[in-house]
Amino acid sequence: MKHIIQPSPILPFLLVFLIYSFLHATLASAESTNAHWEITADKITRYEDPPSVVAEGNVLLEKKQPISRTGATLPVEWNSREKKGGPADSLITETAAETKTLTTIKADWVAYDIKLGKIKARGNLFIEVEGDQMTAESGSIDIQEATGTFEKATVVQKDQTMHMEGKVIEKTGELTYHIADGWIVTCKLEKGETPPWSFGAADVEVTDGGYAWLKHATFRIKDVPILYSPLMVLPAKRTRQTGFLFPSISTSSRDGFNLETPFFINLSPSTDITLYPRYYSNRGLMNGAEFRYVLDETSKGMWMGNFLADSLSDPSEAEYYQDGQFTHTNSDRYWLRGKSDQDIGQWITRLDVDVVSDMDYLREFDSGATGFTASQKKFSDTFGRGFLDKTNQYRENTFMTLRSWENGTSLYGDFFIVDDVSDQNYNANNPSKAWKLPSVTHAGLVPIHETGGPDFSWNANYTNFYREEGVGAQRVDLLPQITTAIPISPYLESTIHGGVRDTLYMIQDNGASGWENDNSENRFFVNLGGELGTILLRDFSANIGEVNAWSHTLRPYVGYGYTAMPDDTVAVFPQFDSVDALEEENGLYYGIDNFIKIFGEHKGREFDREYAFLKIRQVYDLRSQESDTPLAPVTIKTGFYPLQYLRLMYRTDIDIYGDGAFRHAIEADYLSERGDTFGLDYQYNSLTDINSVSGSTWYLLPYNFAAGYSLQRAIETSETISEKIRLRYTQPCWSVELSADTTPGDQNYMVTFRLANIGSAFGLPGF
Repeated sequence: MKHIIQPSPILPFLLVFLIYSFLHATLASAESTNAHWEITADKITRYEDPPSVVAEGNVLLEKKQPISRTGATLPVEWNSREKKGGPADSLITETAAETKTLTTIKADWVAYDIKLGKIKARGNLFIEVEGDQMTAESGSIDIQEATGTFEKATVVQKDQTMHMEGKVIEKTGELTYHIADGWIVTCKLEKGETPPWSFGAADVEVTDGGYAWLKHATFRIKDVPILYSPLMVLPAKRTRQTGFLFPSISTSSRDGFNLETPFFINLSPSTDITLYPRYYSNRGLMNGAEFRYVLDETSKGMWMGNFLADSLSDPSEAEYYQDGQFTHTNSDRYWLRGKSDQDIGQWITRLDVDVVSDMDYLREFDSGATGFTASQKKFSDTFGRGFLDKTNQYRENTFMTLRSWENGTSLYGDFFIVDDVSDQNYNANNPSKAWKLPSVTHAGLVPIHETGGPDFSWNANYTNFYREEGVGAQRVDLLPQITTAIPISPYLESTIHGGVRDTLYMIQDNGASGWENDNSENRFFVNLGGELGTILLRDFSANIGEVNAWSHTLRPYVGYGYTAMPDDTVAVFPQFDSVDALEEENGLYYGIDNFIKIFGEHKGREFDREYAFLKIRQVYDLRSQESDTPLAPVTIKTGFYPLQYLRLMYRTDIDIYGDGAFRHAIEADYLSERGDTFGLDYQYNSLTDINSVSGSTWYLLPYNFAAGYSLQRAIETSETISEKIRLRYTQPCWSVELSADTTPGDQNYMVTFRLANIGSAFGLPGF
């Protein structure tokens, strides 16, 4: 027997009746979460033997779960029962139910077997489960087991990072699938779009929280097979997981063929390891690894290491050493670096490690995900601090800890160890840079009286300067000082300070034959000073583009500094840092600072920012009254910010006695709203024979192209340290980059493919 319900405009309103009559009673025992199914269609036919329902036209099946919300006040006539004895318009308070949709099924035709709990559907079949979406020509579904089989089907994951198609797709669980004769692409595609690239396979198993396992897989470009693999694994879950990242391939005139295949290991939500095996045909295998962890917002760490048993670093490779201008003799090449930030209670700690095998390593291995440039950017972005320049022979390793108190005092300690990678022959009479094992500083600034007046500050430091060979010392440096403002005028800022400094040395010569002084020395001197200045400020109206006002701040100032040292303390102390290099001072300094700010509105939002500054300063040495050159060089610093993301900086030192401008420094940085970048750094100093330039640019071209250029050149020696040219073509799902890198003795060419959500090189923009 069957009952036919003809199409009617009121048919959708029979929804509740159909749900509870034909579906909910059967499924209630199987649904521990009280979820139920609801159905609407243009035509619904009920069969009693066997119990089933056939729906035709705009069929919509939804699995919903109640969400209770108590305390709702509803009119009596809206409820399923009346409150006896009450007025017709009285109100009652009871539980009002809301629901959330767990599963949605749409089709042109659906047959539902109530007894078996199975559905057959065909025509524009669409299924959505927890964000995952499936479309198919037809399929059968077991709604109790959340499984099914679908013909000519497509699955798009919730975060749209994986698109799967197949002749037959089996849904084996809530979010797991088996695909026969299908393909996968790890990015979003438009409906009907041919994937620019894909991974095809005869058989695919997709596991929730795991991987997509592909058997007899091929990598395709526009459906054309390019590469074959009997087994391939791709990420198939919404969080990071263990697996291979996309490799990089290059060729070099010095290193030969180069292949790097990174492998990511997900240890936990807060820790991971990435392995970077990199094969050089002319050098051998370089092993690399990276470990990262995050404990909280202020506690994190990143550690990286590389090792290579270098076949080229052999005395017989004369051409290699000559062309690259290399000086190292070791064949074991390595670089260990890392940083950790850790807050322990109220103590702030920082650990930095930078250990390298030789002076040539950092400039020789500067390409790829573990090169110096990529590592410098990664650590700078993560910790706000990087490493010393790759040409610096002193690699610094530090452990620092700081505790501050609300009363204005602080305690700071650090260990400082130097990895000296120069090829010099150090000994007691020619020592390397001293270590600090340890250095401890207690400092503070407190008011002498609660109602204001002078402030008392101090800086007490103990440092153990250690050298295995050469002069070392234990040094105690004390600097108490009083600073106060002088109320000369409400229009003048005036301060004076005075203090004493006492430095005690306990010296170990460690076999240095040139040290002939006592093993203990003491230096005591007085320092005095003061400054007088004023601030002139004026606001101006403007109507120039987005700028409607600007302000100019002018601060002229003059000051005096005096440091008196006994005559018998000249050149009797070892020189470790700037404290030991202090000299007598008796001079006036004067200058003027200018600051300009602009105010306006950009794209409907108000702004105020720095626009420009100019600082000029000079010192007059009173000790040189009988000299013809008492005036120090004039120092000029200026900065200009014509755009929000454009910064231009310039500094020059000018000798007024004939040498003229002997120093120039230019810095420029620019970042456009669309992603163009520009950077320039030029340094010139005729007194120290420095004349170098470095710069880089990245420009977005039409038709999804972008080009980049970078240069590091020592102008004084006419030597190009590094020159790199890059050209990239980018599509929503992939990109390819060609690069050429020139260094002394080597020309490197690299082709890098990046596939969306498969992994990209560190320090480079993603999709």
